[in-house]
Amino acid sequence: MRILAIALLSCLTSFALADDGLAQRFAQVMTDLENRQHAYAAGQERAVFCTYCHGETGNSKRPHIPNLAGQNPLYLFNAFEKFASGERTDFVMSKLAQNLTQEDRVNIAVYFSQQQVHPVATTVSESLRRRGETLFHNACTGCHGQHAEGMETTPRLAGQPDEYLRTALTRFRENDPRRAGSVMMGVAALLSADDIEAVAAYLSRLTLDSADEKARIARVIGATVQ
Repeated sequence: MRILAIALLSCLTSFALADDGLAQRFAQVMTDLENRQHAYAAGQERAVFCTYCHGETGNSKRPHIPNLAGQNPLYLFNAFEKFASGERTDFVMSKLAQNLTQEDRVNIAVYFSQQQVHPVATTVSESLRRRGETLFHNACTGCHGQHAEGMETTPRLAGQPDEYLRTALTRFRENDPRRAGSVMMGVAALLSADDIEAVAAYLSRLTLDSADEKARIARVIGATVQ
């Protein structure tokens, strides 16, 4: 319980420390239809390099690569910033992020945040799925949301490829140095390999219904106004 409380506090603190200028920029974009449409179009044009791996609509083309569709735009922007600064490292993403201007990152984040997630349909046992659901709701909703829809500082997990989820959780559990400093280290340390398999099975098949998707978009717009 103590680790989960720390995890939740970390999520809230990260958002509280977000750059005010950046929050205002997203407010200008997300709360004005014309600005949002302009950012969407510009982001779609600049995202062409992202589509080779993440797909034209942000739905991954490879099972080890995450979906960008449906992510909170602030989360996506901050992920780009971390790759550009070297806080996070990836052979492809680090180079790509460094070649994007701040405005490019804003626009691409807006574009992908407006896309629908299309989970890959696969079959798993119902008992495994239920176990993953229980684990998720016991440990993860404080930061990732009740429906794994993600928040300003945490990614959407609903509908992510199962291989990507398993790999990411295993890296956290094994203290991969590329993940150093993440609160997920402590959370994943409590999971067994079988737990990770169950959580991935649940999340990779999780979808938001139309009402939840509308609520997610409304929350994104409302969150940037505060």
